[in-house]
Parts: sequence; C-alpha cells; structure tokens
Amino acid sequence: MTETRPADAAAGAPPIGRLPAAGRLARRYFTRVPVSIAFAVLLIATAIITGTIAGHPSKATLAAWAAGVTTTIEQAHWWTPVTALFIPWDPFQLVAGVIASVTLLGISERLMGSRRVVLAFLVTGTLGVSLGVLLQWAGSLAGEWWALGTSIDLTLDPLTGITGALFTASAFAGVFWRRRIRVVGFAFILVFVLYDGDSSNVYRLNAAVLGLFLGALLTRDATTLRARRSSKGEARTLIATVVAVTAIGPIVGILNPNGLTPFTLLSMLFDQRAPVTQSQLSACTATAATTTDITAACKDAFIDAGASGPGPFLLTFVPLALLLVAAWGLRRGRRFALWLAITVNVVLVLMAYFSFDIVSSLQDAEAAGFAGWDLGELIVWAAAALLLPIGILVVLWRSRHLFTVRASDAAYVKFTLWTLLALAVLATVYFVLGLVGLASYQPAASVLDLGIDTVKRFLPTQFVASIDPVVVPRSDIAYVPYQVVGVLFWIVFIGGCILLMRDTETRNRATDHAKLRALLHSGGGGSLSFMATWPGNTYWFTPAGTGAVAYRVINDVAITLADPISLPEHDEETIDGFVAFCDENGWTPVFYSVHPRVMPLFEARGWQSMPVGEETILDPSRFELAGKPWQKVRQALNRGVKEGMTAVWTSWDELPFPFSAQINAISEAWVSEKSLPEMGFTLGGVEELRDRDVKLMLAIDTEERVQAVTSWMPTYRDGVPIGWTLDFMRRADGSMNGTMEFLIASAALHMKEQGATLLSLSGAPLATKPLAPGETPPAPTAMTRMLDLLARTLEPAYGFSTLFRFKSKFNPRYETISMVYPDPLALPAIGVAIGRAYVPNVSPKEAVALVRTLAG
Repeated sequence: MTETRPADAAAGAPPIGRLPAAGRLARRYFTRVPVSIAFAVLLIATAIITGTIAGHPSKATLAAWAAGVTTTIEQAHWWTPVTALFIPWDPFQLVAGVIASVTLLGISERLMGSRRVVLAFLVTGTLGVSLGVLLQWAGSLAGEWWALGTSIDLTLDPLTGITGALFTASAFAGVFWRRRIRVVGFAFILVFVLYDGDSSNVYRLNAAVLGLFLGALLTRDATTLRARRSSKGEARTLIATVVAVTAIGPIVGILNPNGLTPFTLLSMLFDQRAPVTQSQLSACTATAATTTDITAACKDAFIDAGASGPGPFLLTFVPLALLLVAAWGLRRGRRFALWLAITVNVVLVLMAYFSFDIVSSLQDAEAAGFAGWDLGELIVWAAAALLLPIGILVVLWRSRHLFTVRASDAAYVKFTLWTLLALAVLATVYFVLGLVGLASYQPAASVLDLGIDTVKRFLPTQFVASIDPVVVPRSDIAYVPYQVVGVLFWIVFIGGCILLMRDTETRNRATDHAKLRALLHSGGGGSLSFMATWPGNTYWFTPAGTGAVAYRVINDVAITLADPISLPEHDEETIDGFVAFCDENGWTPVFYSVHPRVMPLFEARGWQSMPVGEETILDPSRFELAGKPWQKVRQALNRGVKEGMTAVWTSWDELPFPFSAQINAISEAWVSEKSLPEMGFTLGGVEELRDRDVKLMLAIDTEERVQAVTSWMPTYRDGVPIGWTLDFMRRADGSMNGTMEFLIASAALHMKEQGATLLSLSGAPLATKPLAPGETPPAPTAMTRMLDLLARTLEPAYGFSTLFRFKSKFNPRYETISMVYPDPLALPAIGVAIGRAYVPNVSPKEAVALVRTLAG
C-alpha cells in the first residue's frame, strides 16, 4: 500500500508514507471520546460504591436510586429516572455498560460531539425511563397483563441512556451508518422487548424512539426520519439481519421462561419438557398393559419422556439453526436461502397455530394466579406471536428479486442425493435397531408404531411429541439411536445447505476462474476485459485453452462482455468456436463493447455492428498538466495539495476496517440519493472493489477521512500490469470541489511513475466522440437516430453524457466500442436482453421511479 502526494509524484519523487495502522486509529479514537471514557470510569465507581460490582443491588440501593412504579411514583422519588442511568445492576451489566460506553457511546460522541452526547444521554435516558414507568403505572391500574406483571420491577440500567444517545447520533451519520444503526439496533431491542419483556428493554425502546426525534431536532433536518433507498447488497444485509434476529429471539425467551410478552408463547414451542422418573413410566406402562384407555397424566408422562434427553434438546433448535443458515445465505444473495427461510417460517406459522391451546393456557394462567389473563388479551397476544413469522414471510416474498444467485444443477443434485441417502440410512438404522429392542418400548409398541415413530425422530420433538403413537424405548440398543439419528440427519442437512450456498463461481468454477485469469495475465483481451471476472458471467474456452469468452444468456441471447480473451493470433479461432457453441445451444451470439482491433474479423463474417459508446484513453508516459487545456485539472490538483489532501494507491485487502467502512458508507450515500435501479453488467459496485488484482486510489483528508475513491482494473502483458482502467467512482458528501479530478490526475501521475503505458477512463455508454476540426459527420441512419434518441431519453436518469463530458477534461483520445451481431432481425430481442443485463431485477417501485424520471 503506497501513499502518493501528487506534487511529489509529479517531480519524480518516490512514493512516501502509508495509511495509518489500526493501532494508531484506535489511539486517535480514544483521545476523541473523553465523555465516553469518563462515563465508563463512572460506572465502575458507582458499582463499587453501591456494591453491585459483586452482585445484585441491595434493597437500600434499590429504594434510593432505582426507577420503577413503587419508587418513582408511589414513593415520589422523582430523581430515580436519572440516577438509574448511572448504576449497573450487576457485574454482567457493568461489563456490558463499560463496553457500550467506549464503543456505542464513543461512536455517538464522535458523530455529534461531547456536549450533544451528554444532552442526548440525559434527555432520552430520563424520558425513556419516565415514560416507561408511567405506562406501567397506568397499565397496572387498567389491569393490563404486562403492566401488572412488571409494575413491581425496579430498574438500574445505564444502557438506556447509551441506546438513546446512539439513536440520536444516527441522525448525524451518513445514510449508510444511519440505516445500519437504526435497523440493527431496533432489531436487537425488539428481540428483547418481544421475547424477554423486562422493564429495562421497554425503557431502551422508548429511548431509541425518542433519540430519532431528538436527532432530527438537533440536526434541524426532518429528512433524517425518512427512510432512504439502499443498494441491493445493503438491502440483503438488512433482511438477513432481521431473519437472524428472529432466530435468536426464541432463545432469549427460553433463557427467561417467565418473560411477560406475547412472543413467550412462540418460544414455548422450543421449550423443554419436564423430566420423568422411571418409576412413573413403569407405573404407567403397567396401566397401559391392562387397559386401552390410559390416563391423561400417563400420556403426558410418556410425552415428556419422549421429549427429554440430548437428542430432543438439540432438535429443539433445528428451526433456529436453519434460520441462521438462511440468514447467512440471504446476505450472499442466494436464492436457495430465500426459499429455506420462507419454508421454515411457514412451518413455524403452521406449528404455532396448531400448537397453541388458548383455553388450556388460560386455565393454567388463572390457576397460577394471573388474574389479568383474560381470553381476549390472550388471543391478541397469541395472534401477535403468529404475526412475526407471517411478517417475515411478507418481507421475504416482496424482496425475492434481490436473491438471484443460484447454485449449479450438479450442486443441487448432489445436495439432494446426499440428504436422501443420509435420511434413508439413519431411518433404516433406527428402524432395524428398534425392531431388535421392540420389547423394551413403553408403552408396548407394534411394528407400525415403530414405523411412525421413525418418521418422528427427524422432526423437532416439540412439534410431534404428542402425536400418536407416543412410545419410548428403554433399552440402550434402541434408546441411543432414538436420541441421535435426528440430530445426525440435521447436521448433514445443514452442512449440505452451507456447501450448496457456497457453490458460487469462486467455488464451483474455481478452475475456470484460474484459466481465465491466466489468459488475462498473458495479455489476452483488451482494456475492458477484466470485467469478465465479475459475478454473473459464464465462461467458454477453446478446446486448446488459448482463448475464452465471458458471456451471460438472457432470453436465448448470449451476450459477451468486451473483446475475446485471447492473444491476437487466437482471436479468430475463439470467435468461431464460441459462435459454433452458441449455435449448438440455439442462442443468438452478441459481442458487446468490442474494440476496433477485432472489428475486421466480424466484418469479414458479414456481421452487423453499431457503436454503443466511446472509451476515453490516456497515455500515462506522456501525461502532463501544462497548458490551458489542463487548467481545470491542474487547479483541482493544486487545491487538493494546498488543503492537505493525500492520494493513496492501495487495494481492498490492505485497507484497515475504518477505511473500508467509509467506502461502504460513501457508496450507500450515493445510492440512497437515487430512486432509480442500480445498473450492473459493465458498471461495477463495491463488491467488484474486493478483487485482489483491483487497485484503489483514495483521497484522504487531514482528518484521515476518505473523501473520494476510484477503482482501477489491470491490463496485463506477460503477467505484468501495463495499464489500468477506471471503474468505480464515488465521492463523499461535502468533499472538495474537484476531488475526482484531483484523484484521477494523481492516479495518472502515479501510473506514469510506475511505467504504465495505458490509462483508460473506461467507456461512456451511448456517447459520441467530438468531431475533429473539419471532419464531416456521417450521414444519420435509422439505427444512429434510435441510439441518439435513447441517449437523450436516458440522460436524465443516468447522466451518461455528463460523465462523458467530465472525462473529456483529461484531453483523452477516443476509441469507439461497438456491439456486433449476426442477425438484424434479432435486434429487438438483443435490446431487451442487454437492458436486463444492465438492470436484471427491477422492482415495481424502481420501475415507477425510472418512468417518472424519464418522463420528467
């Protein structure tokens, strides 16, 4: 990773310096959050003084400083909503509070300053606790179930104020981090509110909501309350987070079985049965042997025995484990993960519906003394528990266009065969060993009973434990497989799911990638050919491996990306071989974004062509900034140097996390400002920056913040990069005017120093190069008129001509890139296919936004 100051580079000085290491960034961070560090120290001090550092608070501490209905309202201790924010409840909360202080509160302080973080902590924390106490008091007077159950609770909780400060600070963050803080923060808060129900969790929720409005007030910007558009990658991350949280929720409910929330009912599906003694089973077995009508108590005993042990305990978590695996796959855009998450949530809805016994639950609650439980309230809470998986299903279904990455057919076949084989083998093992120990089952079991029980071994016990026949083996030969076969199967299934969702280009076609990169390194292809390595492309190779074509098939049109990837002497062989391959498959071949170098080969074959853009090219060895044509670029460069801007030539893998996070934030802010669908195909995003061969040029200011970023794809000769092509360009809001000119000029100077012979600013789609002095424009044709109309139509939406004019500042030479095709009659289908290549999945909202932009 090198750091280049343009003035030095222009003078021929060697690169100097590096990006700051993580340790330096950490030290700088801690010196800028004095309030957060002081608060962490204060928590330790109050824990020592009150004794909570060694355990739970004493009665005297609670009576004097804790907030709740009994202290704040009944005893009129009006100060307790404030003092409760400064004392941790126990050692665990002390550790959590200190960590949250130096991280979450520290982030808040960095975003909005020390004074505002103190104000936000006190206002949101105090009001959050006060509002929660008032709700509990009013609800308890009205006889509401949760309020009655928690009205005696007392709270000491520094996390309430920290939560409120963090949500307040989110208004000061960029769109990327604002959305992350709010979505992930609310997800975790709601998990504990809905599955745990402790008073502190509700207070934190209050503080978070109040923080949203306080942030808008402090920034004087009501738009911070508005949802902003996210990129497809970010949307996948957020959906995956929500799915993962729904998987964690029932575990929270199990850890606190006495929680007073509607989702406690859902967590009951995953709870364990009470243990049953052998004497109880023997007595019930004797009863069952003499009568066909066993008592309800004995049937419950057999059900509880069947649901006990390590096997049923682990099977309890199968739906949750599947949701976590699905969340992992959703983050990667996997279609299989989408259907896995949908299937699990459908099962949860059905099982919850058939498992809840409202009347029985009401009777049990009344017997336990919960007079506040009435039928209407219980029905509402049970419905709320059902609505969670239903809500997730709605989100997944409406977002299905985001999950398009599929595994190969071979991977699906392999997954299916291994899953079925594991199921067959394990079921056979259990059934055969069950036959051997059939006499040991309690109550007595028939062969048919054993067959039905074999099926039940592979399902979560809580869902099927009460389904007849209810039989339990007592001999080791049958009891061991009774416990383990289901667990083993789901281990195989989950492992298979992970392998299936890792079946991507980087895994399934690793050999193809290696062959393609070898051809690129040897000098095959052109300045745009590195795009062939991007996700979404499929590769075809010549039999001898001397050439390759990257393509994607859309509506039976095989669209290639850039020139054939081969040395010039093998271009003809590569083109003819690929055309024959397409003919065998019934596809129409289209070579897109090809250079004049290969155009004669297509013309000799009678193919038609049309220009689809202009590539802007510079020669770094001759790059100078003298003269009037370079005035604007020179001014931007000088201004950047004067303001202390630093240009850094690096790669993604070399970036410390704070810098990669800033790049993500800059990109998300750019996407959020657009209501239009993201384009792909020949336009890369953040994911394409992560390639090990791609270089980044960053503009870093004196505060070590990323002001702008560009990415550069290599062009090789004999394994050595001899040229670079610009792809990704983003600048931060509020960055210096001319930052991008500064960055590109810095890159050109660095490439000149390194001996590069090619610098491409990439293609400008649908652009037309300016005519040379005295040059006569060609006669318009129907096709050129159509392209001109298309360019004018798309300009308001995507600004292609604006981008082209920007690149012209660098006084490049122009090289026309064209699309070539064999059959003019296929143009309508080709046009649709290329449109879908650029924008493969347009949601209804995006389509409406695009039409409105074009119409406006």
